[in-house]
Amino acid sequence: MSDRLSQTFAALADPTRRAILVRLSQGETNVSVLAEPFLEDMSRPAITKHLKVLEEAGLISKGRDGVLRPCRLNGEGFRPASDWMDQYRVFWEESFDRLDDLLKTMVADEKVKPTSQKKGKARERKKTSE
Repeated sequence: MSDRLSQTFAALADPTRRAILVRLSQGETNVSVLAEPFLEDMSRPAITKHLKVLEEAGLISKGRDGVLRPCRLNGEGFRPASDWMDQYRVFWEESFDRLDDLLKTMVADEKVKPTSQKKGKARERKKTSE
C-alpha cells in the first residue's frame, strides 16, 4: 500500500491486530507477552506478521532490550486516520443538529394546532385505513 491512511485502515481491519493494540493501550510490553493470548489459535510467526503490519503502519514501535523486544503504541501513527474521520464527524454532527432543529419545530407545530384539527386528521387516517 502506498499511502499511510490505507496502511492504517488495513492494519486496523484485522481483529487480532486490534486486540494487540488494546493490550498495548494498557502499557508497553514485550512480544512474547503480547503473543500469549493468541498462541492457541495461531503460530508465533503469524503473530510476528501481525506486529510487522502494525509497525509498518506506524501504529506501534518495537525496541530491543537485551533479548526482549518491547512494543509500545505510537499515538502519532493514528493521526492520519483520526484526521480523516474528523471530517465526517463534523458532517454528521451538523446533520444531526439540523435534524434535531427540524424535530423541535415539528413538535412545536403540533402543540400549536387546535385540538379539533388534530381530531379531524385522526378521523381522516382512520377512514383511509378502512
